[in-house]
Amino acid sequence: MSNLGGRFFNLNWLNRLKKGPNIKAKPEDFPPPQAIDFTPLNETRFVVMDLETTGLNIHKDQVIAVGAVVIENNEIQLIQSFERTIFRELNKVDDTVLIHGISPEEIAGGEPAIDVLSEFMVYSGECVFLAYHAPFDQGMLSRTLKRDIGLPLKHVFIDVADIAATLLPSINVGRSMQNAGLDDWVDHFGLNVSNRHNASADALATAELMLILLREAEKQAIDTLAQLAEKIKAYKRLRAMKR
Repeated sequence: MSNLGGRFFNLNWLNRLKKGPNIKAKPEDFPPPQAIDFTPLNETRFVVMDLETTGLNIHKDQVIAVGAVVIENNEIQLIQSFERTIFRELNKVDDTVLIHGISPEEIAGGEPAIDVLSEFMVYSGECVFLAYHAPFDQGMLSRTLKRDIGLPLKHVFIDVADIAATLLPSINVGRSMQNAGLDDWVDHFGLNVSNRHNASADALATAELMLILLREAEKQAIDTLAQLAEKIKAYKRLRAMKR
């Protein structure tokens, strides 16, 4: 057993995965996902994550780095931060290196994907994943888990961009709310986040924004995951009607 963030997980399945590519874990070997139910927001384990990839094509590009921090009890648990670089054989170096700043040498010295991804899922545990513009991270994580480990992604993702637009609809962050980027919110709130566009730094910036949004949710008497999910759905329905 291992204690990660005060939660105990059985690591037998992780050790079995590392024995070789022919060993496949069963879906039930994953730590269970957090259901979108009446769990209070301040009792939810949120894993705020960001992926660095070789490009923006979910079907072709690969994950090369994973960064994450945990929000529990409405606080960022920096002691539980996660940052790993994944070894990949790259055919070419493209312009994404200028964005994520991970050199080919770092990627060549990265850890095996099966190690990084299995440890990340154990680290994440029973959680809700958060990301800014989450569909991309969700799609990339789902694909790489299936390809590199042979397991499906069952955890729920909530898009912090949707939460921000839902709870703070009157704030103008320089562009239309639907197209606002994480940098726009960082600038608007004056968040002191350095080394942006590194996976762990982007995850921390997103987590800082999420703390502001959790305080706003409390002001609006949104106390549970189910209430937050319903509020987002209502906002999206209203937005669709106005198109």
